[in-house]
Amino acid sequence: MSPNPAKDVQVFPIAANTRVMRSRTWERLKFEIEYALQKGTTANSYLIEGDKTALIDPPGESFTEIFLAALRERIDLSQLDYLILGHLNPNRGTTIKALLELAPQLKLVCSNPGAISLRKILSETELNITVIKGEETLDLGKGHHLEFLLTPNPRYPDQLCTYDPKTQVLYTDKLFGAHVCGEQVFDEGWTVYNEDRRYYFDCLMAPHARQIEAALDKIAGKNAKIYATGHGPLVRYSLTELTLDYRAWLKNQSDRDVTVALIYASAYGNTATIAQALARGITKAGVGVESINAEFAEPEEIKAILTKASGIMVGSPTLGGHAPTQIQTALGIILANTDKTKLVGVFGSFGWSGEAIDLLESKFRNAGYSFGFEPIRVKFKPTDLILKTCEETGTDFAQALKKSQKVRKGKQGTITSESDRTEQALGRIVGSLCIVTTKFHELKGAMLASWVSQATFNPPGITVAVAKERAIESLLHLDSNFVLNILQEGKHLGLMKHFLKPFAPGEDRFIGVATEEAENGCPILTDALAYVECQIKSRLECGDHWVIYATATQGKLLQSEGITAVHHRKSGSHY
Repeated sequence: MSPNPAKDVQVFPIAANTRVMRSRTWERLKFEIEYALQKGTTANSYLIEGDKTALIDPPGESFTEIFLAALRERIDLSQLDYLILGHLNPNRGTTIKALLELAPQLKLVCSNPGAISLRKILSETELNITVIKGEETLDLGKGHHLEFLLTPNPRYPDQLCTYDPKTQVLYTDKLFGAHVCGEQVFDEGWTVYNEDRRYYFDCLMAPHARQIEAALDKIAGKNAKIYATGHGPLVRYSLTELTLDYRAWLKNQSDRDVTVALIYASAYGNTATIAQALARGITKAGVGVESINAEFAEPEEIKAILTKASGIMVGSPTLGGHAPTQIQTALGIILANTDKTKLVGVFGSFGWSGEAIDLLESKFRNAGYSFGFEPIRVKFKPTDLILKTCEETGTDFAQALKKSQKVRKGKQGTITSESDRTEQALGRIVGSLCIVTTKFHELKGAMLASWVSQATFNPPGITVAVAKERAIESLLHLDSNFVLNILQEGKHLGLMKHFLKPFAPGEDRFIGVATEEAENGCPILTDALAYVECQIKSRLECGDHWVIYATATQGKLLQSEGITAVHHRKSGSHY
């Protein structure tokens, strides 16, 4: 984090007649899951000055004042011709309204869903909108002949990418971004952004794998040398590698046998944020998600996705005491076309009442569906704690689906003797029994761990393997702190049983457990043999686990006469 969290605007030339204006904050911008790494963010806008001038993607209302001040220092706003919108939301609408008051001659360029949103958000403002319906172009002069590509997905149904063949810059909006703030404009030394980019993908892109893959196919036809992203550093040095990474991550999502149909509508973005947290939890557990924004989906599309889905989640805001018409239509399609044995869940946000959620629950219960979790009702905006609970709920839902599928399939063959021998041998690797504990603000987590090893002498460091579906995983990122509590032989069963039991999403893991606070703020289990305070330095993705390397900052032996409890296994195929 920056010692000075104040916001600013960084302006930098990136190509001929082209500048980026990076509105920056070193603080967390929103209570949305993609910002959870809390490394700040940049809202990247772009200014292209040909014979005519175009501004691409103004920032949201958090930056309105400083952005407009910076823009007025560089151009005469009366000479600004076009405002190109990669996507639109109410936050960005605040800046657009302020900009139109200063430059009423502006022509707005956006997709058709973007135009619909514009007219809703700025209903009292006179608008001059050019709607992009296909691969259309805009000539700014001086060789800047812009090409538009529609790249919608359920989260951003209005998404529009823009390509400038003269500079070979592709303005990608949400694609290829990262929520991280710094001085770097481009991605020199890009490996430092690997985790941030992957986390951003997992939160925003993974639930929309089919649509994101279609977007990549569209942009593949352009000879882009720079991805001008909506957030984080611009992609120049790792363009090929990041594109290939996206392809590999998308294939991983598409290849999953078990999927959840996640259908929602969102009036103010809050229900969409809950849906995003649920989707994140589902994908962590190795289950695919097909997100459907009911406001823009056709009935046949919904039917097709429901046919393949193993489970269904439906989310709705409450508007005037009712669910939106699109959600009621989707509900009718579900009830008429799906097997009642499919697991379901409902969720939503509301201001003063939650009748839409009650409607969804009663319809599913009356029809005989089984629920994977109790309905989620969120008043106004979800907090960090609520989003973490939703993520855990998604993971539990996904695990229940995988378990039910295994029961239905039954055994489909026996393990070969060679594999059996390998598993038996691998299972003889002995690990110490430990409890990993962590805390960040109001969020706490803990897990039993036996795949732990000292990794380095200088600096003193350890590795610990964390299953991707563990609830604590989302709290164990670069620079995060945790405590490794090493259990004592003969006195470990109580703590072991406590942390092995299933916890409900959001449940406090430390009730009834003796703890004190470590120097790094995480819980120490005072009945442990010893503890080590750790800070995470790197993460390596290894199949169904993350291997985390952390350095030991300090530690203490709590029981001088005790010995370490160890875990003996008979198979290498499970804990």
